[in-house]
Amino acid sequence: MPHARVHEQLKDNLLAAYRKSIDADGKLDELKKAGHVKFNTIFTQDQGFSTLSNRFKPYVEELALELDQMPTDAQALPIALEKIVRKLGVLLQTLQAFKDQAK
Repeated sequence: MPHARVHEQLKDNLLAAYRKSIDADGKLDELKKAGHVKFNTIFTQDQGFSTLSNRFKPYVEELALELDQMPTDAQALPIALEKIVRKLGVLLQTLQAFKDQAK
């Protein structure tokens, strides 16, 4: 698959994650006001994120920055893609689990 097509698919998935993060962060704000949010971060550093936040949007922003800075050379590209895809997968799975639990 050409690099441009992979990049576009990642952007589409990241946009979906962004939309879901807005909804999830709104729900987290509601839960915090009710006194139910008692954690400092959503993801740990061993999950690949350098961001430390108790909201989803900063993690989406981290991935967007990584996608914008993704290398194009043949040696570095597969490593960068694997890292982004893994983190995006964790983010999307967590957003879905949170949505399912928040119902």
